[in-house]
Amino acid sequence: MKDGGRLAAAIEILTEVDERHRPVQEALKDWGNAHRFAGSGDRTIIGNLVFDALRHKRSLGWRMRSDTPRAIVLATYALSWALGPDRLQAVLAEDRHAPEAVSADEAAALQMEPAERAPDAVAADVPDWLWPVFAGSLGAGAVREGQELAARAPIDMRVNTLKATREKVARRLQHIGVRETPLSPVGLRVEPRPGPARLPHVQAEEGYRKGWFELQDEASQLVALVAGAQPGRQVLDFCAGGGGKTLALAARMENRGQIYAFDSDRIRLAPIHERLARAGARNVQVRPPHEGALDDLAGHMDLVFVDAPCTGTGVWRRRPDSKWRLTERALAERVEDQARVLEAAARFVRPGGLLAYVTCSVLVPENRQQVAGFLSTHCDFETLSAAEAWTAALPGAPLPAHVSPEGHLTLTPATTGTDGFFIALLRRKPA
Repeated sequence: MKDGGRLAAAIEILTEVDERHRPVQEALKDWGNAHRFAGSGDRTIIGNLVFDALRHKRSLGWRMRSDTPRAIVLATYALSWALGPDRLQAVLAEDRHAPEAVSADEAAALQMEPAERAPDAVAADVPDWLWPVFAGSLGAGAVREGQELAARAPIDMRVNTLKATREKVARRLQHIGVRETPLSPVGLRVEPRPGPARLPHVQAEEGYRKGWFELQDEASQLVALVAGAQPGRQVLDFCAGGGGKTLALAARMENRGQIYAFDSDRIRLAPIHERLARAGARNVQVRPPHEGALDDLAGHMDLVFVDAPCTGTGVWRRRPDSKWRLTERALAERVEDQARVLEAAARFVRPGGLLAYVTCSVLVPENRQQVAGFLSTHCDFETLSAAEAWTAALPGAPLPAHVSPEGHLTLTPATTGTDGFFIALLRRKPA
């Protein structure tokens, strides 16, 4: 395929996403299945166009005076990828599969910077309705935070210390340009590449198949390190999902002690078995969701790790379509879900034990306010400083910029170079 056909494909996919409210990954997969002639390189470029257009939908739409799929795809190619309006015009003219030629209005928008300054929500690529909450959560740096959440994410990997060292895995992956992550002592990273460039398929590497490393953002690695899991402890991963943090906790515990992996969604939990086997994690007991599945654990856990359901505002770099699907109602429902999950998880913490509350959101209503609400109705719990736990678990690592007065931590792309994550540590008061 030529670039003109790729542009047309990206517009077609985004139109499908807009009109049928479909997740972008699903729409991309269906397009690929229906267009078998498109090679892997074509699909990579089309996917990059689609994702970058969604990442910057608000700012590109403002620049183009239209946020239609056509407008934001053309602007992505000419502006975000810095290929320029002239190259775009030529590409559209030379390929019979290309979209229609650029109109006079489109040409003017591509050539000239708008005279007026973009509103903060536009500059940050954040929905208007969400901006007051977003800005209130992140303060004076909110625009930059939004811009970083609209950037491409790196490929982060967590070295599985049950099977390998970071040095060993780094040597084996030097051909794909890995470097050590700046904060996590078990992380490796491949930096994002611009425009149409393809990132390496790390899951095809021998080390991945052997369980030497897992794909996991550095922030996710860090909250698992800070949570307080230690060898010999009894730990409940209450919202285990596919097991990413379960595996990190198992490695942290050196396969000693016991982790109980639970999730209320049996389908989400399904991949964990294969991942545990590949990683060599032997101290994990998977508890399928059924009535009374965890009754024997009540009041006995040294640590209950709650990776709560959330809006995912902290992972917009990886899931840009979720930014535009999020609604006020969805946010309110997530806050209610989190309160229920915290309530359900609390009964498993032993006196003197820890409850780690984690989200991949940067919004205060899901984070600091959620914890405050829980503490207001649970006088048997008290706050521990996650900031102090960070310093103890990660000696030498600079403390994140976003530390609440209570010691809760918020990680962000702009301040820690990671996905957006929140962690609070609570202790059940000794009997």
